[in-house]
Amino acid sequence: MQRKRVNSSKIRSVGYDEKSMVLEVELSNGQVWQYTKVYPEVYRRFMAAPNPSSFFDDKIAEDYSGKRV
Repeated sequence: MQRKRVNSSKIRSVGYDEKSMVLEVELSNGQVWQYTKVYPEVYRRFMAAPNPSSFFDDKIAEDYSGKRV
């Protein structure tokens, strides 16, 4: 999955596959997490958020179950 760099101290890059609705997040420590059943609108709001780390903590990590890959 192709990931885009994110301007955040906690998150290095973010990828999304709209067809499978899988969000992939690479943290600054090198860990990669995948979150399933993430709607495209959530991904768009994540990428447009002024503070991606806060959006991730509030809207992704709390609302979706992730698995480390």
